[in-house]
Amino acid sequence: MKKWIVLLLAVALVLYLGNVRIKTTEISLEAERIPSNFNGMKIVQISDLHDATFGENQAKLVEKIKKADPDLIFITGDLIDSNRFNLQNSLDVVEQVISLAPVYYVTGNHEIATNDVDHIKASLSDLGVTVLANDERIIKKDGQQIRIIGIEDPLNGIAVPDALSKFDKNDIFTLVLSHRPETFQDYVDSGMDVIFTGHAHGGQFRIPGLGGLVAPGQGLFPMYTAGVYTENETNMIVNRGLGNSIMPIRVFNTPEIIVVTLKSI
Repeated sequence: MKKWIVLLLAVALVLYLGNVRIKTTEISLEAERIPSNFNGMKIVQISDLHDATFGENQAKLVEKIKKADPDLIFITGDLIDSNRFNLQNSLDVVEQVISLAPVYYVTGNHEIATNDVDHIKASLSDLGVTVLANDERIIKKDGQQIRIIGIEDPLNGIAVPDALSKFDKNDIFTLVLSHRPETFQDYVDSGMDVIFTGHAHGGQFRIPGLGGLVAPGQGLFPMYTAGVYTENETNMIVNRGLGNSIMPIRVFNTPEIIVVTLKSI
C-alpha cells in the first residue's frame, strides 16, 4: 500500500512540476533570404498565456524572457482566457518586458471571444505594443530590411487565406504572426518565410514517441502541435504555449517560450 502511495505522490509531483515550470526552447533558423545585417537576431515568442500566473507578478516568466535577451518579442494570441478574463494579470508581463525589445502582438480566438477585443488591443497599444490586425511593418537595419505581418484570428470573420491574400510574396524576408497552425498549407501557398503560431497547446497531453493527443481546430492526434514544420521554403513554428483553457492539466507538455535565432547563410 505504501508503495502505491509513494508512486501516486511521485506522479502528482511530476504532473505539478510539468505545469508550473517554463522551458526555453531554442531554435536556430537558417535561410539564404535572411539579410546579413539581421544575422543573429533573437526573437522570443510567447503564446497562449490564458491568464496563467508564473510567480508573483509573473516574475518567473519575465525572468525567462529577460534571460533570453531578445531583439524582438512576439505574442501570438490568447494572452487572456475568455472563461476567466483577467486582463491585468497578462498585462503584468507586458509591462515588464516592453522595455527589453519591441513587442508585436496578434489576437487569438479567446481575445475575440471576450467581445472586449478593442479594449484589449488599446491596453496593449498604450503600453507600446505594436498590435497587428491583418497588416504589416517593415524593420530596417543598416540599409537592409525584413517584413513582419500579423494575421488576426479568423474568429473575427476573416479567414486566414483571405487575410494572407492581401500580402504579396516579394524579395523581403517575411515573418508572420498568426495564432492558428492548422492552416499550414495556406502559409505555404502564400509563400511566407516563417510563421509563428500557437493555439494547439502542444496537443495538451503529449504521448512520448507519438506527440500530442488533442488540439483545438485539429481534433484527436493533431498534425501540428509543437516545433518546426517545413514545406518548400516555408517554416512554421508552433509554440506549445504557457497556459491552459478548458483542460487545466498538461501531461509531458511543459509550458514554453521559444527563442528563435535568425542565421543568414
